[in-house]
Amino acid sequence: MDMRPNSDEARDIAYHFHGYTNARVHEENGPLIMDRGEGVHVFDTQGKRYIEGMAGLWSVAVGFNETRLVDAAAAQMQKLPYYHNFAHRSHGPAIDLAEKLIGMAPVPMSKVFFTNSGSEANDTILKMLWYRSNSLGKPDKKKVISRIRGYHGVTIASASMTGLPNNHRSFDLPLDGILHTTCPHYWREGQEDESEEQFATRCAEDLDAMIQAEGPDTIAAFIAEPVMGAGGVVVPPATYWEKIQAVLGKYDILLIADEVICGFCRTGNMFGSETYNIKPDIMTMSKQITSSYFPFSAFMMTGEVYAPIADESGRIGVLGHGYTGGAHPVGAAVALENLKIIEERDLVANAAERGAELQAGLRKFTDHPMVGEARGVGLIAALEIIAPEGRADDFAPGKLGAGLNAHFLENGLISRNMMDAMAFCPPLIITSDQVRDILSSVERSLDGFSAEIAA
Repeated sequence: MDMRPNSDEARDIAYHFHGYTNARVHEENGPLIMDRGEGVHVFDTQGKRYIEGMAGLWSVAVGFNETRLVDAAAAQMQKLPYYHNFAHRSHGPAIDLAEKLIGMAPVPMSKVFFTNSGSEANDTILKMLWYRSNSLGKPDKKKVISRIRGYHGVTIASASMTGLPNNHRSFDLPLDGILHTTCPHYWREGQEDESEEQFATRCAEDLDAMIQAEGPDTIAAFIAEPVMGAGGVVVPPATYWEKIQAVLGKYDILLIADEVICGFCRTGNMFGSETYNIKPDIMTMSKQITSSYFPFSAFMMTGEVYAPIADESGRIGVLGHGYTGGAHPVGAAVALENLKIIEERDLVANAAERGAELQAGLRKFTDHPMVGEARGVGLIAALEIIAPEGRADDFAPGKLGAGLNAHFLENGLISRNMMDAMAFCPPLIITSDQVRDILSSVERSLDGFSAEIAA
């Protein structure tokens, strides 16, 4: 007799182990199963429609049913469904995409290395930094400084660079040599009577002090997102990046711009580095590079970063690193078509224009007693949810965010609560009417949740 469960929900609980999920709670509650997508919307198996206010995982730039990407994948599958780039091999899509990315770079870059996820890219960057330092005869120059609440992935190395406690707890992380400096969240971390610029100065001074304490000759790089994503959509305070880059320049420390979320229009420019006048030595890219239709990532490096790595591979006889799926021809073909769509439809401008509407609408909610802050830039934003006056002790961290998230779902909106910060990162193709739909759902949800906890 076949005793296997017969519903999708039961089969998911029985066989599927999820990331970023409480496994025991999932066993009790089961999944929300999505069935199809259309533009900025997704539909569950019961037919309910949701605005995907997170673009999946900060990543579906061109919407959930772009046939051009499907056709690009199918055509490449027919022509050359797989090949690698080991041992002097290559293929057309990888060559074309590398050239395209170098041409798009906000600062002069020299080489592209292809990987399969943002985590893999940042993990590889750390290995390349160590390799490079050995090539330069600087074996002690291996440490990397990240930031508290920064997010850089979930492999052992990239999770170490991530500055979120739950990515470290019980995993025995972070690794030695990965350091975390001040989170640049002015609303939460700024001191009384401290202006944004003064707070930025303090952040830079904290970084400088950490470098001096560790020894400048031991620090290889500083890694940071132009705008923090999973750490709560933290927008840097005025003058922050100017001051941070001055510190790094003083000590000859490389700057890695993690553009996995910000890259490809999210902040209203093609790259977040352009929005904040960042001059990176290395840039990480993923997510919107293929609109997540195919797992794909890459990083670019300057000639100054590349040359010692190439020299060391010459000395050893090989660069002993690479991935079976790195530079996958189908992923590269999808990325090329995705970037073509972004440019043809001027989604940079749409992100800036619709983003301005989203930011203005969210800021109106700061009058609501449960909203502490609205923040963001372009089409990435967050609302910080706070307890009603006098009731802060009634809610553990994250409880308010989880409660409001349930109301969002009820009202047909998918967000993501990062503790008590509600994130918004819709597909770049969103229209003004759809922005208003998001704001309407937020308003209904705030009012409904407020009534629920007041009862």
